[in-house]
Formats: sequence, structure tokens, C-alpha cells
Amino acid sequence: MAFRNCRWELLAASLTLTLALIHLVEANSEGDALYALRRSLSDPDHVLQSWDPTLVNPCTWFHVTCNQDNRVTRVDLGNSNLSGHLAPELGKLEHLQYLELYKNNIEGTIPSELDNLEYLISLDLYNNNLTGKIPSSLGKLKSLVFLRLNDNRLTGPIPKELTKIPSLKVVDVSNNDLCGTIPTEGPFAHIPLQNFENNSRLEGPELIGLASYDTNCN
Repeated sequence: MAFRNCRWELLAASLTLTLALIHLVEANSEGDALYALRRSLSDPDHVLQSWDPTLVNPCTWFHVTCNQDNRVTRVDLGNSNLSGHLAPELGKLEHLQYLELYKNNIEGTIPSELDNLEYLISLDLYNNNLTGKIPSSLGKLKSLVFLRLNDNRLTGPIPKELTKIPSLKVVDVSNNDLCGTIPTEGPFAHIPLQNFENNSRLEGPELIGLASYDTNCN
């Protein structure tokens, strides 16, 4: 009986160690992703100084929030005087719910890899200098509620894939250089027109059956 109890204790200890190692690997992976973001940004005010890759757990870093399982759920870097570009490694933060990078000087494109963030609720990239198209792959973000991309230099059409996100409540793409027509399907039926204003080549709202979706959009 004593041998059997000892065997179960060893098994339980082994399982506990295995789970701890899994969490450690996941934390390291998310830390690597966040450190890739730090390397891609210029940080004159040293906002990211605590993002030390030698620390195993990124949950100890400033501006990072984690859940009870030590998975990164929130990155808060709004109005932080950051420049540079967004790292595609952000797509590895599989439990991320809030990505707040508004009011900075970030350039370049929105990484298509963000479509991996299946739990993302809020994507706030407004008031930057982002260019290129809004990735159609963002339509995979079925938990997304807030999509604020206003006051950038984005071009191209508003991806129709975004109309398939049932949870979407707020969309603001004003003050860009978007083209085509404003979608009216799904959640876009309730988005106020001022959230699309100051896009000189954007027409709308879309008249289904009358206006081509990509009108005036090259």
C-alpha cells in the first residue's frame, strides 16, 4: 500500500512539474513576441524599459496584463510616444483581448498575423501613421467588438470580411485614404457615417445591387 501511495505521489508531482513547464514555455513564447514588438519600436521615453527578455514571465512587465494562467491578455501602450512598426509576432499572443497602441507615431502596415488573436476584443491603432490596406484576414476575429483605425494613412477598400463579425459594435476608419463603398451589411448597418468621414475616395453607403463594392478603388 505504501508503495502504491508513493507511486501516485510521484505521478502527481510529475504532472504538476509538466504543467509548470508548459506554462513556462508559453510565458517564454509570449515574452519573445512582446520583445519582438519592443525591438521594432523606438522608445525615447523608455516606456518599455521593464520589458527585459531575461525575465521568464512577461506578466511582470509594465503595460502588460495577464490572466490567472499567466497568459498575456492586454497590452496598453497608448499615447506613449512610440515610433517604428508593428511586429508580426504580435499574432503569437493567442489569449490577447486588448491591443492598445493608439496616439503614437507607428508606421508601416497592420500585420495580417493579427488574425490569430481569436479572443481579441479591442484593436485600437488610431492616431498613428499606418499605411497599406486593412487586412481582410481581420474578419477572422470573431470576438472583436472595437475596431478603431481612424487618423492614419490607410488605403484600399474596407474589407467586406469585417461584415461577418457578429460581435463588432464600434468601427472608426475616419481620416484615412480609403476607397470603394461603405458596407451596410451585418454590424455596419449600425455604424454612424461620421466614422467613415474624411476619406476622399470612399463612397457610400453601399447600395446593394446598384453600386459596385470596389467603385473608385484601385
